[in-house]
Amino acid sequence: MFKTLTTLLAFAASTFFSAYVFSGHHEEVSSGEFRHLQQTPQEQWQEKTASEAGIDQAKVNRLFDLSFEDNATQAVVLIKDGFLVGERYAEGYNKSSYGTSWSMAKSFYASLIGISIDRGEIKSLDDKVGQYLEYFNDERAEISIRDLLDMTSGLEMPDHEHEEMFFSADHLDYARAVGVEKPAGQKFEYNNVNSMLLADILQNATGIKADQLLRERVFDKIGLTDVTLWRDSAGNPLTYCCVDTTARQYSRFGLLFARSGNWNGEQIISSDFVDQTFSKVWGDLKSSTISQERGYSLHWWISRHDDSAEIFNASGKFGQYIFVDRENDIVFTRITKYHPSEGSVQNWGALRYINWIGSVDFRLKLAAFLDSIGVITLQGDIATPATYADGTSKEFFENYSTIIDALVDISQQ
Repeated sequence: MFKTLTTLLAFAASTFFSAYVFSGHHEEVSSGEFRHLQQTPQEQWQEKTASEAGIDQAKVNRLFDLSFEDNATQAVVLIKDGFLVGERYAEGYNKSSYGTSWSMAKSFYASLIGISIDRGEIKSLDDKVGQYLEYFNDERAEISIRDLLDMTSGLEMPDHEHEEMFFSADHLDYARAVGVEKPAGQKFEYNNVNSMLLADILQNATGIKADQLLRERVFDKIGLTDVTLWRDSAGNPLTYCCVDTTARQYSRFGLLFARSGNWNGEQIISSDFVDQTFSKVWGDLKSSTISQERGYSLHWWISRHDDSAEIFNASGKFGQYIFVDRENDIVFTRITKYHPSEGSVQNWGALRYINWIGSVDFRLKLAAFLDSIGVITLQGDIATPATYADGTSKEFFENYSTIIDALVDISQQ
C-alpha cells in the first residue's frame, strides 16, 4: 500500500500523461549508404555477445551503468543488427516484466497514419483534420494531420496542460471539445489532445478502432503480441499514452523504424513515411527536466542530429525511451519501474467521485486523506497505468546528454 502524500503525488502526476526461429537477409536502409547483415526476430530475439556484434563490451557497460545510476530504471535493452547484445534489469524485475509507455505510445499510433496513407484511407499528412472529423469545420478548420503530429496544431493549452483529460471518463469527448488558441503550424506546443484525436481520425478513416489497428497492422506483424493496450472507461483507445509491455518487446517497434518500416521483407510502413518521421522539423526545444536541447517530428523526438549521429526516440513521461540509430541499426530501450494494475480499461473506482472536485492539488490532498483513513486503496481499487515514486526518473534526465554520447560511442570504432 502507498499511504503517504509523497507517493500519492507521484501517482497522480503519472496518471496525467502526461524454440528460436530466425531469418537473416540483407536490406538496404533508405539512405542507400549502408547495408547490414540483419536478423529479424520472430518469436524470440537471437542473442550475440557484444564482441560478436562488433561492439566494445566496455562501451555497453558504460551505457548501462549510466542508465542504472538512476534507481528508477527497471530495464535496458540494446539491439544491434537485429541481435540482442545486452540487457540489464533492476532487482525484482526480469525480461518478462512489464513497463508502461506513457507518451511512447504517440509514436506507435502515429505509425498508423503512415499506414493509412499507404492504403489510401488517408490521402496525405497535409489533409485538413476536418476532412475526417466534421467537428473540425470551425475555427480549427486550418489544422492539418501534420500539425497534430508535429505538435503545431495551435489548440488550446490551459495552465493544467490538459491534465484533466486523464481524469475523464471519456478522453475523446474531452479532446473533441478543445478549441483553437493560435494559428496552426507556427509554434511547437506539446499537447496530448493532438494525439488523442488520432483515435477519432483513424476510426473515421478505417472504420476500425485504433488499438485494434495497432495490433493487426503493426504489433502482430512484428511479434509484439505480449501487450496491454489501454482504453478509457468509455471504450476509447488511449492514443496519447498507455501501452504496457516488456523492454524486449518495445525494442521490436524501434527495430521496425531502424529498418525503415520493413520487417523480414514486408514493408509494413512506407520508407517515405519513416524518412519524413526521421527528419528534423523542430529543433532547439528546451526541457524542464533534460539539460539538452532536442527536436521533434511526427510524434518522435530527436535526441541527436549532427555530424556525429542522428538518433531519434519515442519518449514517455518519467523516463521511458526507445532510441533508434537507423544508420547503425541500433536500438536502445530504457523503461522505469512499474507496478501494473489489473485490466486494460481505465477504472477510477471510488476516486471517480472526486475527479471533478476543485483543483488538481485539492483532489490530491483529498485522495490522500481518503486513502489514509481506509476509505479507498489507491493500489487495488483502481485500474489505470500509474508510475509511483520508485519509477520517477531523476539522474537519467540529469545525465541525458552523457547517455546519448555513450550511445553514439557504441558505433564508433
